[in-house]
Amino acid sequence: MRWTSILAIYVLFWSLSVFVALPFGVRTHEEAGADRVPGQADSAPHGYDWRRMAIRTTIIATILFGLYYANYVYGWVTADDLDYAARYDN
Repeated sequence: MRWTSILAIYVLFWSLSVFVALPFGVRTHEEAGADRVPGQADSAPHGYDWRRMAIRTTIIATILFGLYYANYVYGWVTADDLDYAARYDN
């Protein structure tokens, strides 16, 4: 696999991982004991630390990409394994 393909696939995993990591560790103003701004939604987060989110996202993406790449190298699950119809048609 070329390095450009590796980079593109890793970016896809990273982008997906943002949505996985986004809801964890978020506290509302009520949970944090802070005053809300007038007109603010009840569910709005109190504080957002983008560095923590980037670190969490990078860890998740690296683990998922590592599993993907190991499968690519060692062939644990192939397209033939996923082709249910071809396996059981007579």
